[in-house]
Amino acid sequence: MDKLVISGGNQLKGTIKVSGAKNAILPLMAASLLTEGWHQFENVPQLRDIRTFCTLLDYMGAEVDCSETLRINTSDVNRLEAPYDLVKTMRASVLVLGPLVARFKKARVSLPGGCAIGARPINLHIKGLEALGVDIQLRHGYVEAEAKKLVGNHIYLDLVTVTGTENLMMAATLAEGTTVLENVAKEPEVVDLANYLNSLGAKIDGAGSHIITIEGVKELNTPKPYRVIPDRIEAGTFLVAAGITGGEITITNCIPSHLESII
Repeated sequence: MDKLVISGGNQLKGTIKVSGAKNAILPLMAASLLTEGWHQFENVPQLRDIRTFCTLLDYMGAEVDCSETLRINTSDVNRLEAPYDLVKTMRASVLVLGPLVARFKKARVSLPGGCAIGARPINLHIKGLEALGVDIQLRHGYVEAEAKKLVGNHIYLDLVTVTGTENLMMAATLAEGTTVLENVAKEPEVVDLANYLNSLGAKIDGAGSHIITIEGVKELNTPKPYRVIPDRIEAGTFLVAAGITGGEITITNCIPSHLESII
């Protein structure tokens, strides 16, 4: 698509249903790597990144039914690698690093930019995982991680990072002892991931605040169906569009508390 042509000047009116949040379902898909069984997610948006992540999980050996009700079974995962060809266009692919090394004690994940030079946000993921006892090497554009076991620790994130918070929270779920993550992201998507992990038997407290505490467990329970939270960015976009056109719309499948900064 070369351009979008918008004929404005009209008020927006009517009712619209908001999609599920892409930034919520991607870490949930990564979390499916933490335990065997069928993970079922409802309210899943049909987007390219979702399909790419489905392809990645399939490559790893998972069974995947990629539709609005997404079903994933990682019982037979046997490739502990996220290759560059599959992740080069999707930064969220780094989210498989924590779950893989937590469950299988090994992972090889391509950097989204290949052999990028200089400081990268993934450094915060690496620093946190190393604090949990993971040995990490960077080779030829890949993060290679290995651990005999993961042990809880107190980790302060130098910068607030959503994916870093999510990755470390997932890894710490199966670590021995208690992990305290400080200066973490507070976004609803982080809370949603914590809620799902807790539904599996994880012991996570404080999601939505600046400090998250995780009491590690030996294994997680059988997954139960889970509904992905609505996309607050999409809902906010429609709210703003209605406001600036003087319109009146009704938005369904949204969580008003996630829109307080706009409302």
